Amino acid sequence: MLETCLVTLTLAAVIAGLIYKFLTWNLHYWEKRGIKQAKSYTFVGSFPSTFSHQRNIAYDFDDIYRAYKDAENFVGVLMMRTPKLLVLNPALVQQIFVMDFQNFHDNEISQKVDEKSDFIFANNPFVLTGSKWKERRTEIIPAMTPNRIKVAYPITLDVCQRLTRYIKEQTKISGTEGMDTTELFLRYTSEVVSECVLGIRANSFSGDSSPIYANTKKIFSQTYIFRFYQLLNGFFPALERFYKMRFFPKDVEDFFIGLTQKTIDLRHKQDVDKADFINYMLQLQRKRNISTPEVTSHVMTYITDGFLTTTTAITHCLLLLARYEDKQRQLRQEIVQNLDADGNLSFEVLSDLPYLDACLHEALRIFPPILFNKKLCTNTCELVNKDGSVLKVQKNDVILIPAYCLHHDESIYEEPELFKPERFLPENGGLKSYRDRGVFLAFGDGPRVCLGMRFALTQSKAAIAEIVRNFIIKPNPKTRADNTLTKDSFFGSLEGGVWLDFESVDST
Repeated sequence: MLETCLVTLTLAAVIAGLIYKFLTWNLHYWEKRGIKQAKSYTFVGSFPSTFSHQRNIAYDFDDIYRAYKDAENFVGVLMMRTPKLLVLNPALVQQIFVMDFQNFHDNEISQKVDEKSDFIFANNPFVLTGSKWKERRTEIIPAMTPNRIKVAYPITLDVCQRLTRYIKEQTKISGTEGMDTTELFLRYTSEVVSECVLGIRANSFSGDSSPIYANTKKIFSQTYIFRFYQLLNGFFPALERFYKMRFFPKDVEDFFIGLTQKTIDLRHKQDVDKADFINYMLQLQRKRNISTPEVTSHVMTYITDGFLTTTTAITHCLLLLARYEDKQRQLRQEIVQNLDADGNLSFEVLSDLPYLDACLHEALRIFPPILFNKKLCTNTCELVNKDGSVLKVQKNDVILIPAYCLHHDESIYEEPELFKPERFLPENGGLKSYRDRGVFLAFGDGPRVCLGMRFALTQSKAAIAEIVRNFIIKPNPKTRADNTLTKDSFFGSLEGGVWLDFESVDST
């Protein structure tokens, strides 16, 4: 009996020791490579909010950023057990995104998905690597030219007018409850993207939930499952060799492949030559002999890029305008002064309104859609620290770019928590002055900057202009007064949601 107990205790001690060794194996990984390492804990690594859920992980990033940015260009961190390098210096950020692009060509997510597990997402330019990414980028860029976006602009204006009618109807129903603005603009982006890209109406402003709207929402409900997979992957990095994550649910993939095929068949029957996105896809299909699933992956690139970014941008821009009544009045004046004889903003005018542009980019600074980027080292190279020491970055090392931290650094942006669109006006250097310094990263930067950026900005500006000219926007009491980020998301959005009141300008 005693011998059995001793054997059991010994085995338990060995197992406990092995588990402890497993959990603490990388605790001093970066120190062994000769650089500072942020304080890291067994099990949770450098980012305890990953597990505590008491605040957004961006605030863990910010704590590390502020603690080390003055003395270091980069610092080692652990995401659970997985070592990653956090870059702190804007010039180095610019170097990684632009000048040394060949050494940081790919995004880390490319290691976590493949065509077998998720054909559509694996063929998104954000995920593709090497020559495949270059080929896909070459295919997509011609579909996003200013001329094609201009051709789709009348559709956007029509959707904006339907949006205005929908808000007026819902305001009568909701009364003092306010409107869930995120939900509102998920409907808008679903409608405008499906009409501009597929040439079909999603009926997102109807009482019943349309299949396109419902299925597009499903895509982003998967972010929590994807988050859980990333947690597991942080503990067991080798997991991605054996199991790849599906970002697009199978039923959503099947729905959009079927929808794209129906759209293609209908366009063939109509035999019309339009300078829109779906027509470009058909031309591409004929030239390259690509399959319908491949065409669908192109279509989904437009939908995913336009859906989330546009919704986030519009929602938080209107939130900030609602809080700052003087800025809202100034923007309304700019819009009204530039309306044409038909009471609309032309595509050229919309693209060139300086205060509208400044308001939108200031909102994207405060609430960046992507809080941090993960780049993959594709060629062994060297990074120089502030003290002149050199780190040899190995192939497949992961580099973290803290977009949120840079956007909220008071040494870069004076009073960063305040909504000050004037900092992005042309007379103050405009957006370019910040992008050139590597401190504005709402869409990434360099050759892999978001391909749908121009399209997303046009749809965002059109909706914001339509709302501001027609409504006086005020924060509903259900909306918090600060800029606290929601706890459980990698996307920059306000905790508790954005609820706004819309009062018709005509009634004032």
